[in-house]
Amino acid sequence: MYYYLGVDIGSVSSNFVLMDQYGNIREKIYLRTLGNPVKAIKEGFTQIKSRQGGQLDIRGVGTTGSGRHLADVLLGADVVKNEITAHAVAASAIFPGVRTILEIGGQDSKIIILKNGIVQDFAMNTVCAAGTGSFLDQQAARLSIAIEDFGDYAIRSRQGIRIAGRCGVFAESDMIHKQQMGYPTEDIIMGLCEALVRNYLNNVAKGKKIEEPIVFQGGVAANAGIKKAFEKVLNSQVQVPESYEVMGAIGSAMLAQEEREQSQAPGNYRGDDFILEGEFKSSSHECKGCPNLCEVVCIKRNQEILAYWGDRCKKWENSINRQDKLQVI
Repeated sequence: MYYYLGVDIGSVSSNFVLMDQYGNIREKIYLRTLGNPVKAIKEGFTQIKSRQGGQLDIRGVGTTGSGRHLADVLLGADVVKNEITAHAVAASAIFPGVRTILEIGGQDSKIIILKNGIVQDFAMNTVCAAGTGSFLDQQAARLSIAIEDFGDYAIRSRQGIRIAGRCGVFAESDMIHKQQMGYPTEDIIMGLCEALVRNYLNNVAKGKKIEEPIVFQGGVAANAGIKKAFEKVLNSQVQVPESYEVMGAIGSAMLAQEEREQSQAPGNYRGDDFILEGEFKSSSHECKGCPNLCEVVCIKRNQEILAYWGDRCKKWENSINRQDKLQVI
């Protein structure tokens, strides 16, 4: 048996999927990134290996998310793709014919429009965190409710209270005001869910034609209240995949399998020892070689420079392919 590894490194969560040669998901790991993607990548890989009980024959690796290039350096990826592509591939495989993907993660949200399995249009919101997982985490903590139970409170509501949802600050203030007025907690939470859905549709999905079948994925898809609010506002059925929280990693694993099956060249996977036994460190500096003043990131393993990125002219990045690798004094 051999496997394909899909990795989705985001600002809030780091997701890992181990898929076998027949397309079956053998393991899935959902971790908090906690501001340290290097540690998250090593931890996720360690958990997958321990659960499988030893050495794994990994034929291909795919990475996505905001930390996809870092994951590529540490793991040796065969495919490095953006989140739009990875989520679209996974959703199309699980729900053939899907037309609209609603995706809400920890700190961003996106909508993907497909036709015949091909991305036709998309939009992302990375400016305001209102309606994303981190904002819902904050509100759940403020109400002393476990985030896992947040959606259950919402669906017990008989009538959602109108909450201002265009801004996270205003939404929180409005919730506090409604609490002070004595409204039931369930109705306030349902009102928040409906407000966040309106905000998503008016901003992220503005101008987009939302057609069925509709798939809702990302960490926030665990919230039954948000799903119910989407169905109410759209007057359509919204489907949530079983592995909603790791769809980006699933898409990456599928893309890695496709790439490896079409290629005759050896895979790029660096091996277990490289990942688990190495000491990885990252640093950054400002390049003063030109007026751009690029902020260059450097990643090292046991003092060996593996990669640079962030330089517009590729001066530092290209030095990796030369013997005289540039060093920061």
